[in-house]
Amino acid sequence: MTSKIKPAKGAPYARIMGVGGYRPTRVVPNEEILKHIDSSDEWIRSRSGIATRHWASPEETVATMSVEASGKAIADAGITPEQIGGVIVSTVSHFKQTPAVATEIAHRIGAGKPAAFDISAGCAGFGYGLTLAKGMVTDGSAEYVLVIGVERLSDLTDLEDRATAFLFGDGAGAVIVGPAGEPAIGPTVWGSEGDKSETIKQTVAWDAYRTTPVPGGEGPEQRTAPEDIRYPAITQEGQAVFRWAVFEMAKVAQQALDAAGVSPEDLDVFIPHQANMRIIDSMVKTLKLPESVTVARDVETTGNTSAASIPLAMERLLATGQAKSGDTALVIGFGAGLVYAATVVTLP
Repeated sequence: MTSKIKPAKGAPYARIMGVGGYRPTRVVPNEEILKHIDSSDEWIRSRSGIATRHWASPEETVATMSVEASGKAIADAGITPEQIGGVIVSTVSHFKQTPAVATEIAHRIGAGKPAAFDISAGCAGFGYGLTLAKGMVTDGSAEYVLVIGVERLSDLTDLEDRATAFLFGDGAGAVIVGPAGEPAIGPTVWGSEGDKSETIKQTVAWDAYRTTPVPGGEGPEQRTAPEDIRYPAITQEGQAVFRWAVFEMAKVAQQALDAAGVSPEDLDVFIPHQANMRIIDSMVKTLKLPESVTVARDVETTGNTSAASIPLAMERLLATGQAKSGDTALVIGFGAGLVYAATVVTLP
């Protein structure tokens, strides 16, 4: 039977055309973290490589930070907001279940009526969004897609948790994905290991704070006293996550190189999720990357910004001249779920 559906008429390939980032104005050094936990600056640096991080003010919301980063990405790409046909936002720290913050951002940047939606893929969220955007461009459902990774993880940080209090930062990174005449975003190697989902998680579900009767329920047991519950935060089993990231994610990174037909010697830049300096250095060693490869180490001054970390690191490398337009870069994100996504891209 012959299909009546017309084939898609998208671009043959897609590429990252522009990048932008936003870091909150407040810089938080380790000394401020040490007011709440029994530790030391030396211990934090040796364990994570983090010296400072940025925390958002009340005015620096998930939406406002995203708008700032998006404006820079749009300008860098040389397009207008009206040309954007899709807005994808990856975040775990937008606290409204609905509507998606992507719709607010699309309106505030003047994008017209694009497809707009949020995704939740933790620290791999940027890679997931990039892959979806590539498909939209090559499928023809949008000519240009705005992909944003944004977090206010300071809202989900337990300052008294010695294992995580120093890790997280806030910020937004954005890219424009558009048509290309040659391959510029490689195949994505992505997946999940749900059997390890408890290793990184939110401590308490939001419904634990419910104070109104549950539909279908009866009696006072259907109510919970919020004052008896500690506010939700992100927690993790540090050693288990470290071992998984170092050993398993190096394999995924190699698979992404193989899928793109690129060797470590062909790389110019390596942009891993900025979770921990020790993880980054271990992956560089395991992958046997040449010394000529520029490695993003933005975690030192930005901390772990989850979905925002890769585009923020990409923007800084380009802005400081450590990387240049046209460079071949391996990017890999990994985190809560546990989920991961890796691909090879040409830098804008």
